[in-house]
This record gives sequence, C-alpha cells and structure tokens, in this order.
Amino acid sequence: MEQRKHLRFPVKFHSSFSSVGMVRGTGSVVDLSIRGCRIESLIDVQPGSSLEVRIEAVAHELPIQIQAAIVRWSRGREFGLEFEVIAPTEWVHLQDIVRQIEMAPDKGDTQAAGPGESS
Repeated sequence: MEQRKHLRFPVKFHSSFSSVGMVRGTGSVVDLSIRGCRIESLIDVQPGSSLEVRIEAVAHELPIQIQAAIVRWSRGREFGLEFEVIAPTEWVHLQDIVRQIEMAPDKGDTQAAGPGESS
C-alpha cells in the first residue's frame, strides 16, 4: 500500500475544473494537501486525465489556480488529483492555505461563501 508523502486535511471548498475539449465541471474539495486533493463531483473524470483546477479556499479572494493536475483515481462521485503544474505565486498561496488549516483545523470545515451565502 502506497503511503502519502504529505498530510491531507479535511476541508469543504468550492472548486471548478476543466480539460481542453474533454470535461468541465464543479465540485467540492473534501481534502487538501500541498501536492493534491480529493474532489466530490457529479462529473465523471477518467484516471490519467489532466485538469486545470480552481479552488475557492477563502471567500472574496481569488481562487488557487492549478494549471495541471492529474486524475490519479476515480470512484463513484469522488476523484483524487495530484498537482503537477502550478505557478510560483499560486504555490505560495496554496502553501499559505494549507498552513492555516494545519494550525487551525476548523478553518477548512466551511466552504468559501460569497455575499449573501451562508457557509
């Protein structure tokens, strides 16, 4: 059994994802690490697919943009991603979010809420 190199933290963040001409959808990130995440979605994705992913971790802030994430597995309504390509500024943003969750685990329990939305 393969062991993870990085801890994953339970979260509930809105996300969207797309792949050139193949798939486009939204979902909820349900766990997050600095190298990957698990997403719940009604959209079927195939292992091996490369997706561009946006994770709305903080309300009223720009989402974390992952330029390329590889679908490593898909079961039912969930799939696991490994982050492959991420810009340096987005890498810093992702590290900051994961560090905040690690220091205060309850911060990952709410979805990024927009104006008039409850979290």
